[in-house]
Amino acid sequence: MQEYPVKRGLTQDLGTRMVDALKECFGAEVRKAGDHYQISYGALNLLDVSIGKTGKTLIVHTESNTDASDEVILDTNRKFRRYLDIATGYSTKERLKKAKTVVKEE
Repeated sequence: MQEYPVKRGLTQDLGTRMVDALKECFGAEVRKAGDHYQISYGALNLLDVSIGKTGKTLIVHTESNTDASDEVILDTNRKFRRYLDIATGYSTKERLKKAKTVVKEE
């Protein structure tokens, strides 16, 4: 499970944005399980997303398909990164920088 901070100003509609981004990026049917949203796509047997307790973070849990081909893995990874960009409002570089500052604070 991974927790990603969401850019300030984007937290009000986080629930709607994270579901719309799943549909847009993966084109898969989104299943609702309580307050979690789930899909299966490519090299991911399960992609489960929810809003953190504070309402300012995105919680992501993944289960990988270890039998997927390299091409499927690359495609899935590309779409997953794009999903995180849209859902959190941060680019990959910005997410990495945020993660490094969180580690330093601990």
